[in-house]
Amino acid sequence: MTGRFDFARDLVQETPWPIPRRVFVIAEIGINHNGDLSLAKQLINQAKAAGCDAVKFQKRDIDQVYTAEYLAGPRESPWGTTQREQKAGLEFGEDEYNAIDAYCRHLGIPWFASAWDVDSLDFLARYDLPYNKVASAMVTHPGFMEAIAREGKPTFLSTGMCGFEEVDTAVRTLQSGGCEVILLHSVSTYPAAEEDLNLAVMASLRERYGLPVGYSGHEASVSPSVVAASMGAVAIERHITLDRAMYGSDQAASLELSGLLQLVGAIRKIPMVVGDGTKRVLDAERSVAAKLRYWEEPSVQVAG
Repeated sequence: MTGRFDFARDLVQETPWPIPRRVFVIAEIGINHNGDLSLAKQLINQAKAAGCDAVKFQKRDIDQVYTAEYLAGPRESPWGTTQREQKAGLEFGEDEYNAIDAYCRHLGIPWFASAWDVDSLDFLARYDLPYNKVASAMVTHPGFMEAIAREGKPTFLSTGMCGFEEVDTAVRTLQSGGCEVILLHSVSTYPAAEEDLNLAVMASLRERYGLPVGYSGHEASVSPSVVAASMGAVAIERHITLDRAMYGSDQAASLELSGLLQLVGAIRKIPMVVGDGTKRVLDAERSVAAKLRYWEEPSVQVAG
């Protein structure tokens, strides 16, 4: 499996604005596997085929994340008629994550997961994952943030539903443990309306914290994530799915294979088409100028 990505090293500063040499593309599988290991493997295959740099899952202890009253409430799902049955049906345990770890290592694609409680974070630690991820909802959980900091890993910090003061505290906590922090601008609605995305916040985060900044998108379309990458996002995280019509709350905000291929293909072109900002006259342009600038002598056309 490939090693950790060096986000600081891979920023190009010579351009008019910082453009990464290679944007780190995270395929967020999350719970879109619907508790089916075979679906999870298909989604890993999809991410690998599209050229993503890593896949990400979610792990939670439902008895810590939800109240007993909530879990006893009604909910129709493929697993039963209660919230508990639905939430439990979406969770993978040790056997499934052992299989995911082996499968990703076989394919050569890193995986990691966003934990939603300290016990789930401890569970994931057994796999020696290259990154941690703090979901936007977890940013203000002091005990959880301190546990993340103690691991000292490079950490993606999503900033949806957070004000600057909350991000300030989270960054201080993570840095106290020596974590390399990669901030992710995000809007925590599913799917997010394009007029709410406010991608200029990435520049505000970069200026305020002096840290690498990426984008975690929940919109249904491809183009905003491409725009974010062209604005200097070092990482792009997008939910992926086999079919948006599948059961699940995140499916509508996810990309199918065709959209993922379009996204990754466009992102990989950005460093090439942005260039270095130096104005040049190409040799190929000189020959065109010789044909079109009829009023100039050949010896003086496009000099220098």
